[in-house]
Formats: sequence, structure tokens, C-alpha cells
Amino acid sequence: MNTGTATPTGPARPTDAIDAAPPTLSALHGRVTDWFTDSARDLPWRDPGCSAWGILVSEVMLQQTPVVRVLPVWHEWLDRWPSPADLAAEPPGSAVRHWGRLGYPRRALRLHAAATAVVGRHDGAVPASYDELLSLPGVGTYTAAAVAAFAFGRRETVVDTNIRRVHARLFGGSALPAPALTAAETRRAVALLPHDEELSVRWNAAVMELGAVICTARAPQCDACPVLDACAWVAAGRPAPDYVPKGQAWAGTDRQVRGAIVAVLRHTDAPIPRSLLLEAPVDLGMGAPDAATGPSAVLAGPLATLHGLRAPAEQLERALTGLLADGLAEELADGVRLPG
Repeated sequence: MNTGTATPTGPARPTDAIDAAPPTLSALHGRVTDWFTDSARDLPWRDPGCSAWGILVSEVMLQQTPVVRVLPVWHEWLDRWPSPADLAAEPPGSAVRHWGRLGYPRRALRLHAAATAVVGRHDGAVPASYDELLSLPGVGTYTAAAVAAFAFGRRETVVDTNIRRVHARLFGGSALPAPALTAAETRRAVALLPHDEELSVRWNAAVMELGAVICTARAPQCDACPVLDACAWVAAGRPAPDYVPKGQAWAGTDRQVRGAIVAVLRHTDAPIPRSLLLEAPVDLGMGAPDAATGPSAVLAGPLATLHGLRAPAEQLERALTGLLADGLAEELADGVRLPG
């Protein structure tokens, strides 16, 4: 990763002129990191005693998922698999089964693959360098930089959605960053990174936290912002965004159906007959787990949820085929199960 530096352009001044000069970049670093010291949420992966593995798990789980949903699953994972070797010793389906309702369960498979690679290539220890982290299965540029910074104190440019939004408002005067990360945004993030290694780590964490709890997308709490007077977006009169972010649809989508099928598979280690997944059983009763007489009690609820979606037969088939292709399920002679 390129972590070179350039001279940043200072933040725009408010339109109602102020007597003092705009704060320097060094002063902004200090304000934001001091605010973080006083106001940061107490999260377990920020504990100095948290392992690099715990931080890697948190970074993957937090992708597109709020902290409140991640916390209980993260604790369960670290209790069950405190090291990469513990997870690698289990079949991939165990990772999916214990992914809970975090969504995007392919992330569970990626973590399992990363754990297996850590054991095979690095003697079970999460590597410290950006390049080594990036070489792990399922680890992208953001995750590699974040783990190198937050687990190992490396000076890396960390750029997530929250950081991009703070940068866009504070330095760019825009309500929102571009819909996708641009080269210009990356150059700005590199230029803004403190030279001091320890301060760079705190800056990354602090700006991320500022975007998560103060400089939010829909309802920013500007009055609580430690750099309000230096914000180019505020100085410009808080202009509206030039595009409307589109939320991801859920109801009626293949993603919803796939999630419902995975929820059924998570409830048992035994293969489930394909017919139960693709056709609503006549009897969702509480009988013995015998495919001839109907689903077991443990499957009755998730099967009722799946078929309560009333998805067309072709959508059910497409969703199941996709799960098999993605490695989130496997089909045996007697049915479908999570990957073994």
C-alpha cells in the first residue's frame, strides 16, 4: 500500500469570516484524537489485550453490519475459536452455522479460509505486514490496512465508509463521498495521515469513530463535532448531496431466500432432502426427524419461515443453486447440508 505523504490543502473557511486562521492539519489531528480519547466507545476489539485474530474477526464481521449486531457473535466466535488454528480445525460449515444473523455469510467462509492460510503459511499467527495480510483469502485492501494498523500499530492508510464521509465533509465540503472510492479520495487520505506511527493509528481509529457516531450519513450531530469550526461542508452551508444513496432491497430478493435456506441448514448437521427446501411440506408438524414423515421439530420453524416467503419455485431453485456454487452448501446423495 502506498503510504507516502503529500501536502494537503487546508480546510475551507466559513463564509461568515473568522478572525483566527484555520487550524493546521497538526491541530486537527490533535483535536480529533483527543476527542477519541475522551469519547470512544468501549469495544472489545479495541482492548489492548485483544489478539490480532480478534481484530481480524471484528473487521470482517463489521463490514456492512452494525456494531450492535456484531458484538454477541464476535464474543461467541472468540470463545469458541480463540485462535486461527481453532477455527481451521473445524469444517467450513461450522463457521457458517455460527455466523448467526450477520448476513453475507460468505464472509464466514472467507474467515475460515483465512484461518486455514494463517495456520498453513504463518504457523498459526496472524501476519503483521500489509502485504502478507492482503495475501490471505478474502482479505482486501481495507481489511489488510486496518488489521496492520489496529493490531500491529503500523502506519497504514485506512479508508472505510465512515472515514470517507468525514474527509468529504471536513476537507472537501461535500455532504457525502463519491458512491465508490476514487483515486482522489485515496490520495487525500494518504496526505492526511500523520507521519508519526502511533498517532497515525489513533487518527485512523478516531476519524472512523467520528464518522460512526457524530458525522453520520443521515443525521450528523454537528454541534458535538470537535472540528466543527474547520468543516468545509458546514462553511458552505451544509449543501445537500448530489446523489441519493440507494439502500439495498431485501424483501422478495434472492438474498432473502438464500438467507432463509441457510437458516434451515444451520439447524442440523444432517443432510436435508432437497424437496423440503424447494417445496413447502404438507405437514410442518413436530414429528420425528424422518424425511418420510415430515421435518423434525427443530426444522419446523425455519422451514415455515422459508416457505412463508412464498418464493416462486424458480427463485428457490436459483437461490439453492447459488448457495451450492458459492460453497455455502453442499449436496450429497441424501440431501443438502452446510459444507463439511
